[in-house]
Amino acid sequence: MVKESVYRCRLLSVAIIGAMSVFQVGCVAESEPTEADLALEALIVDQNLIGDPSEGRELPLIGDALPQLGMKLFYSKSLGGNFDTGCVSCHHPSLGGADGLTLPVGVDATDPELLGLGRENTAGVPVVPRNSPTVFNAGLWDSGMFLDSRVESLGKEPKANGSISPIRTPDTDIGVADLDAGANLPAAQAGFPVTSTDEMKTDLFEDGSTNDEIRDHLAARIGGYGEGEGELGTNTWLEEFQTAYVSAEDAETLITFENIAHAIGEFERSMVFVDTPWHQYVNGDRTVLTEDQKEGALLFFTPVNAGGAGCSGCHSGDLMSDERHHTIAFPQIGPGKGDGNNDDFGRERETANPADRYRFRTASLLNIALTGPYGHAGSYETLEQVVRHYVNPNQAVTDFFAQGAWCQLPQYEGVTDCETLYPDAQANTQLALQKVQQERQARMTPFISPMLNNTQIAQLVSFLEALTDECALDRACLADWIPEGEGPDGNQLNAVDAEGDAL
Repeated sequence: MVKESVYRCRLLSVAIIGAMSVFQVGCVAESEPTEADLALEALIVDQNLIGDPSEGRELPLIGDALPQLGMKLFYSKSLGGNFDTGCVSCHHPSLGGADGLTLPVGVDATDPELLGLGRENTAGVPVVPRNSPTVFNAGLWDSGMFLDSRVESLGKEPKANGSISPIRTPDTDIGVADLDAGANLPAAQAGFPVTSTDEMKTDLFEDGSTNDEIRDHLAARIGGYGEGEGELGTNTWLEEFQTAYVSAEDAETLITFENIAHAIGEFERSMVFVDTPWHQYVNGDRTVLTEDQKEGALLFFTPVNAGGAGCSGCHSGDLMSDERHHTIAFPQIGPGKGDGNNDDFGRERETANPADRYRFRTASLLNIALTGPYGHAGSYETLEQVVRHYVNPNQAVTDFFAQGAWCQLPQYEGVTDCETLYPDAQANTQLALQKVQQERQARMTPFISPMLNNTQIAQLVSFLEALTDECALDRACLADWIPEGEGPDGNQLNAVDAEGDAL
């Protein structure tokens, strides 16, 4: 016997055309709810989920003038000290808003246009110490940017993206407002990769200068005035800024680094990718998730003490992040952040509080299937490895180092003397694992390992894959965020992959 389909409809939009009102209605087939559906619906209500963290926020559209200017700046190598990097070098839309690498390759790339696997620098090994976070959904963070929130809203107002209260940045002490931070968190964040020697600046450009001196020189380069006059062979940036800012002011007045960072921030804030199968499910379409994904969702939202995986204890809300910092003890690989023996103390570097050692900001899980490798040092390649780490961190770390540690990762294939690169990595990771254990004994952490079998692990991974916006998988859809041509200065980075195909 075939059941007759039941349809659930809702009003999507109303448009006024002449004297007529045109209504757009969306309908989805509504099947009989399963036990998993009923349990999930209760959890959705209990955790106040609507599926769309962008709702109630003021966010720009990519077609707006400022995001269009910001996109051109984001892709311009003229903001790299030696004209060989742009913001996009580590954050390309076709790579999930990141770079697809364990650790980024910023300056001195052997082929600046090649992004993703195959990108190398002249040293042969990456020197940037932390994995590139995605810039997708940058407009949805309210607490801080970077893995240690070193750009941080002091008020953390909901749905404000740092636009209400002052912002602290690395240019000021912890808890002290940076009066030049900018309009919001993404704008404030945009002021720092350009000052990093390994990410965008290089050694020789403005060697020994302050961050503000570096930024001022870059603004003068883009504007074609002062110390930057003549550094660009082609330069039509003034027209671009006058259009975007609706201003007739001259370059020296209009093309400031504050305006550059603001435009880049607006471009990043336009990258809203939240229309996931999970979003659609929360809004009533029971057909978009498989039964395994539903079971995975139940595990995700159910606490450990109730038989679940407890993921939403930290990956909470519609953003799927509490925006706080936790000790997870993913393998500590790479050159480190200068804390001795290639170590990286995480949030403690900002707060100077030993309790924050090895704590990193909870990642948003939206589009997580596109943003690997995972962890602050990009040590895990797959979501299954990540889930297994949460189930048994000690075993996962043991397996990681027993199976070749960083040398098993694609980015390190063929590196000479690979195994000698980070001699203290395993010891540093053990210190982080000890910190997890201390926090558990003191009941200071929400990180409690769940008891999951292989089937449940697979179900949880399947649910995480349902957090992907289809547009983020579609090059044609992403085209709105990837400019054509050569840009206003002839220095646009038009990225290719290792096979030479355009990204």
